[in-house]
Amino acid sequence: MNSTAQPQECADGVFLVAGPASNWIILREGREFTAIDSGYPGDRADFIKSIRQLGLEPRNMAALLITHGHVDHTGSARMLSDGFGVPVLSAAAEQGQMTGRDKNQVSPRQILVRAWRPRVFRWTRHIVAAGGANPTRVPGSGAFTDELLAGLPGSPRALATAGHTPGHTAFLLPSGCLATGDALVTGHPLSTVDGPQRLHPMFDHDRGRAGRSLDRLLEGGATTILPGHGKVLAMPIAEAVARARQAPVPRW
Repeated sequence: MNSTAQPQECADGVFLVAGPASNWIILREGREFTAIDSGYPGDRADFIKSIRQLGLEPRNMAALLITHGHVDHTGSARMLSDGFGVPVLSAAAEQGQMTGRDKNQVSPRQILVRAWRPRVFRWTRHIVAAGGANPTRVPGSGAFTDELLAGLPGSPRALATAGHTPGHTAFLLPSGCLATGDALVTGHPLSTVDGPQRLHPMFDHDRGRAGRSLDRLLEGGATTILPGHGKVLAMPIAEAVARARQAPVPRW
């Protein structure tokens, strides 16, 4: 699980950065920008580095958008909110998770009973070292509105994709890129395959609802997928969703 921490331009002003085990996205417009997710707490140095590699500064971040409140996506949120006054925004239904009131994520027991497997052991060791055992708590977090999103750099459009968490959100961009968060990924440290897929069922708050939410990803006809985990994928979203539905459920 090595980080490239090198922004990959996927469309004009749209960059995906692959962290060691989780991705983030930067939407640049001049000196201002929007970020989507921010990796683990242990990825903060890489997160800030990737911003500056694009000639940007954290203080000029218009907002940090959160696809969902799991710690592998919110790692720099508290630092940005407290240290730079950056608005940290998620769906209203995700605010309980963002503030630490709710906990909709895999339990330590679910991981420990599988930790004897080498792949799970390596991933567990990494997430503990990266601060993944600490819950998300961003007291200053707020909820976005469609109007607010339209005025941000990158003009992201929210697609409600609840199921992985109660307020999980994907973000559709005018360029045809789609930030899918964990609703659809193209790889994961615990997965043995590459390509469009869903995470292991133990990661989903409501597995059935998460499956139905895949239909929301079809809106807008995206052609480039920017996943929360895995590589950028140039593929019509309809084909990617079909493949994800057909992919075997990981068993370990």
